[in-house]
Amino acid sequence: MAVLENRHALITGGGSGIGASTAAHLAAAGAKCSLLGRRSGPIEQVAGETSGKAIPCDVTDRKAIEAAYESARHAHGPIELLIVNAGIADSAPFAKLAADDWDRIIAVNLTAAFHCAQAALPDLLEGKDTRIIFVASVAGLRGTPYAAHYAASKHGLLGLMRSMAKEFAKSPLTVNAICPGYVDTPMTDQSASRVAAKTGRSEAESREAIAAFNANGRLVHPDGVATQIFTLCLPQSRDVNGAALVIDGGSDA
Repeated sequence: MAVLENRHALITGGGSGIGASTAAHLAAAGAKCSLLGRRSGPIEQVAGETSGKAIPCDVTDRKAIEAAYESARHAHGPIELLIVNAGIADSAPFAKLAADDWDRIIAVNLTAAFHCAQAALPDLLEGKDTRIIFVASVAGLRGTPYAAHYAASKHGLLGLMRSMAKEFAKSPLTVNAICPGYVDTPMTDQSASRVAAKTGRSEAESREAIAAFNANGRLVHPDGVATQIFTLCLPQSRDVNGAALVIDGGSDA
């Protein structure tokens, strides 16, 4: 039997990047994957590749989350492994940061994570050896110039993770976070486009400049992040709780 045989894993932001790679890793280990995302096309493609279920969902809408979870349960049973991966990034000088942009980043990266975790909690507390894994960022461990709203959202996400880990330490549930540096994903492509537009550099040069923020000078591969998420889902990881695992090539946290 595969190590995660018939375990129900629900992954938000499951249509690309870290979410898609995580689905591939967990499905290969026997998990049944439910993939949530705003765009139906990408999650349907990943679902087809992993024999999973694609469920369009806006994670900033609590009612939409609850409806999506019901659809996921109907397909695969109670949620046992919750990977909260959906997130967005943006940049702006703090003095010019608009309140609407602040609210938008906090809504997707932090408030939605609260809703996703709380809505799954009954399943997770009634299950056996269950998991929540938040995909955070090294920005949640150190300040990030020109992205105060993004860094604040990820700091808040780590506070949520650590508080839940302590509160539920004696339950079947463990709560951890992955903190990648800059990852080779569509989100980084968008960041490179913004840098290019503002600086006049080419997008290739902008990607190189972003990669240079990682100590090893290269972007993290999504498979490297997904492998660590998979490891946290293993039964042998049941004693890992409240951890923030950094994957950024060796930069100082």
